[in-house]
Amino acid sequence: MFFCIHKFLKLIFLLFFTTFLLSGCGGGFKLPGGDAKKNPPNAADRVAKNLEEGRGFRLNDLTKKSGGGNFEFATSNELWRASLDVIDFMPLASANYSGGILITDWYSDGRNQNESIKINIRFLSNEIRSDALDVDIFYKTCDANSNCVIEKKESELQQEIIKQVLQKATVYKNQLKEKDFVPYPKIKN
Repeated sequence: MFFCIHKFLKLIFLLFFTTFLLSGCGGGFKLPGGDAKKNPPNAADRVAKNLEEGRGFRLNDLTKKSGGGNFEFATSNELWRASLDVIDFMPLASANYSGGILITDWYSDGRNQNESIKINIRFLSNEIRSDALDVDIFYKTCDANSNCVIEKKESELQQEIIKQVLQKATVYKNQLKEKDFVPYPKIKN
């Protein structure tokens, strides 16, 4: 009995002491949010501001199933779409939008069965510019005994792929502008 009362008193003292310490931190301890100077008083204005800044969530996002992620954005990224179009003749080994990489499987055009290529495209930025892509081309050469040598080489093909991707991405971006696409519509008061 004495042991239970002793534990209970320790718990009460701990809660009281913690409350006392937290209430004494009024000068340095501030809850986020509540600054009226930085936040508009109108609720619709706050919602619009939060959407512009990328904060908050929408209730319909909670009802969506989260099996495997949301890939709707991948279709609106011009560089991603253009890259897929440029290398569509090659089989893909891996396409990871969130990781920003496309990897093709080994490909041979049929003229020389002992030679094949593999293309890796890494996305360094979503902006349409020449340094937004890193394209690596690997060449595999095999002899009659199936001994293969794989080399990464700089070539004209690498520059041609970058050029074609940038051209297609620019066309896609212009088509998007012509449609007056608005990803987040403005909320009217």
